Amino acid sequence: MSRRLCFALDLVDDAAKIAEYEGFHAPGGVWPQIVDDIRAQGIEGMEIWRTGDRMVMIATVADDYPRARNIPPEYDQWETLMWGFQKALPHAAPGQKWVPMDKIFDLAQQKGG
Repeated sequence: MSRRLCFALDLVDDAAKIAEYEGFHAPGGVWPQIVDDIRAQGIEGMEIWRTGDRMVMIATVADDYPRARNIPPEYDQWETLMWGFQKALPHAAPGQKWVPMDKIFDLAQQKGG
């Protein structure tokens, strides 16, 4: 069985940098070692949505997420590159990127329909 997790993060408010960031996340844009590492953690599916400079990531994860893994050498290089486009949310902990979001509504739990 899997579960979904949601996270938020902001981008630097610069149209050219946002376009470049999106290019890194277009099909084939994320380095293969990073994609492999994402999957090795137990992430079965991931989507990133954007409006303006705000992003939301939705991850479908295995029950045993996060899994222990061998972090590839490219990981730190990728993270450093991405920090050039990203900015932490005001309430993020020091060094924290993606901030977990709390689910506050589920239509399936509502009466009717």
